[in-house]
Amino acid sequence: MNVPTFTINGTKEDDVELPLVFSTSFRKDLIHKSFTNLNSHKFQPQGRHPTAGMDVVARSNDPPTGQGRSRIAKMRGGGGGRQGEAGGVASVKGGRQAHPPKVQKVIFKKLNKKENKLALCSAIAATQSKEIIESRGHKVEKLKTFPIVVSDDVESVTKTKEVIKILNSLNLMQDVDRLKSRKARTGKSSLRGRSRKVGKSVLFVVSNSKKLSNACGAIPGVEAKSAKDLSVLDLAPGGSPIRLVVYSKGGLKEIEKIKSPHMELLVSVI
Repeated sequence: MNVPTFTINGTKEDDVELPLVFSTSFRKDLIHKSFTNLNSHKFQPQGRHPTAGMDVVARSNDPPTGQGRSRIAKMRGGGGGRQGEAGGVASVKGGRQAHPPKVQKVIFKKLNKKENKLALCSAIAATQSKEIIESRGHKVEKLKTFPIVVSDDVESVTKTKEVIKILNSLNLMQDVDRLKSRKARTGKSSLRGRSRKVGKSVLFVVSNSKKLSNACGAIPGVEAKSAKDLSVLDLAPGGSPIRLVVYSKGGLKEIEKIKSPHMELLVSVI
C-alpha cells in the first residue's frame, strides 16, 4: 500500500510504500493485554511495617468474660490521654489494618513474546485507520490520508515554535487544541495538586528522537519517540487504541526491520 508523504511545510511529495507490518490485523484485545503487561513493569512493591498500629500498651480482659465489658483490647495508663480506649487491633481508631498489603505480592505481569510482538504490530497497523483514531477522541476531520508520513527534515527540528508550524501545516493543531477544553478534576486529586491531567495528542515516530523530543516537550500532549523504542504504551495510552501518529521516512525504515512470526504468514498470503 502506498501513501503520500509531506514536507514539513505541508506540501505533498512522492508516495512511499508502507512496510509489511501495516498489513497486520487489528487485535484490540491483544493490545489491551499487552498494555496491562507492560504497564505493570513500572509498579513498585508496597507493604506495611510489621507492627504498624500495634505499638501501643493495650491488653484484653483476662479472663475474657464475666467482667461486664467488651473483650476488645483497651489502652492502659494512669489517667488521661487514651486510657480505656480500644487500640492495638483492627477496626478501632488508630489500630492496625486487618489485611495490610505485603511486598511479597506478585505485581509483575508476564506475556508471551510472540503475543507482545503481535500486539505491537497490530497497534502500528491500526494507525492507518481513521475510524479507530477517531474512536479514541482525536480530531482528524481535516486529514485525508493515514498514516501521516513526513520527510526526515522533521528529525532535525530543535525549537518548539518550529514544531508548532509543522503541526499547523499538517492540520494537526486542531487535535492539540482539543486538550485545552479539559475540565479540572475535583476531590482528593485536586487537593493533592493533581487537578488537571495532560492528555495525549500527536506522536512523532522517527529514527532518532533526541532533538525532536526536546522541542516537543513544551507542547501539551505532543511527544516524539524513536522507532526502535516504540511500544504499545506509546501507541495505545491507557490500553485504548489508537493514537494519532506521524511517521518520518526514516522511522518507517526502522519499523520495516521488525520481525515477527506472523509476518511469515503474511508474506505467504501476499
